[in-house]
Amino acid sequence: MRAPRPLRTLAAAALLAPAAALAVTGVHPTGVNVRASGPTTVFLTFQNLDPNERAVDAFWCGAVQPGVTGGSVTAFDPCVPGTLYGRLPLRHTQARASQAGAFVNLTDIMTIPATVARRAYQDAAAGQASDFFYVRRFTGGVGGDRYVVVTCRMSAGGARVPLALLDVRLTFADARGEATVLAVARGERLPRFEAELLYNGSGELRGRWEVVLPGDPPPREEDLLTEATLPVEARPLQRRYTSIERFSVALLPDGRHVLPGPDPARLPTAVDGPYQVLLRVEATDDKEGQSQIGTGAAAIAGGVAGFPLPVLRYYVGAPDLVAALPQRPPARIALMLPIEGGRLGEEQPLFSWVDVDGASLYRLEVEASGERVLAALVRPGVSHYVAPPWLAEKLAPDARWRALAFDARNNVIAESAWRALRTR
Repeated sequence: MRAPRPLRTLAAAALLAPAAALAVTGVHPTGVNVRASGPTTVFLTFQNLDPNERAVDAFWCGAVQPGVTGGSVTAFDPCVPGTLYGRLPLRHTQARASQAGAFVNLTDIMTIPATVARRAYQDAAAGQASDFFYVRRFTGGVGGDRYVVVTCRMSAGGARVPLALLDVRLTFADARGEATVLAVARGERLPRFEAELLYNGSGELRGRWEVVLPGDPPPREEDLLTEATLPVEARPLQRRYTSIERFSVALLPDGRHVLPGPDPARLPTAVDGPYQVLLRVEATDDKEGQSQIGTGAAAIAGGVAGFPLPVLRYYVGAPDLVAALPQRPPARIALMLPIEGGRLGEEQPLFSWVDVDGASLYRLEVEASGERVLAALVRPGVSHYVAPPWLAEKLAPDARWRALAFDARNNVIAESAWRALRTR
């Protein structure tokens, strides 16, 4: 049972008290607004770590022990037993060490999965408190293990939630459908392209389109992250490439936006070789996304993302060589269950498929009435996904599903065809 509200909101001023040891002394922000449905991504700064201290665990719980409040540092696991909502796999973490004056900080990109938000919403609907907690465990500092707590307050996911990207799709669009890799003849004009963005919060999305030319050093993973995802001192170190066009758009709190690319005629095709088109998202001063770094300054973090952005690739060659390239269809993922037009089971709503070589991650997508109603990530070797019970309520007669496979650089290497789906 959760502690009464007065006990759960006691003196956050403990965060401001002088630290008795060098171990991590606090986090900012100590509390954030998050979406009540769907994922949320937030930039956090854990302040003043010991030189040997490191984060080793991250999890969410529905209730904390009496007297524990957002931002407090405790020497024991603060979660009430039986209220664990989920853990963050360390392979998905975007945490990085950061130097702030004489202090060592940790910047952490907290991405709350939709499953955790749904569990918190269900508890709130049952009459429990509407907030829940993100807990980071640190080890190696003076005094042993330390736990730092961030309060997550559920909201509608609009203007009071930090602006963050949840998913990005870059595609060339032409008569052949969607593609992320094209081969064109020297001097040929490329088709138009665009970025489909899913996000939480609202505010200014600012950035630029760049192209990596043949012979340029390829982008590193840090170069594919949005600027706001990196520590402040690492942001100027991202590699710059040939700029094509800048953009600045105001994102409304509706969660989806299609960002058109620049005029394709501006993309170079005069020199043979491989090219990459990059979407570079710059940090903007989002009030809800500011994070104090402990020196009196704040890191601005509008436009944060918990993943490297995908890229578009095209290859330029002599016209006769490009014309001779085999027009092979993209690699396909074989779907298993449900069958075409099959019924989604009620007791065990199971999706399954056949693994493909080279996949580092799979994404299952379900659409209904032209809107995405489910997107789930599945690691290789599992080959199936059990959908949450509420999915059946969101399906329409035109519902469909598919699976995509990604390599280690977040590029699509295989996908299935869309398959019709029904619930009755």
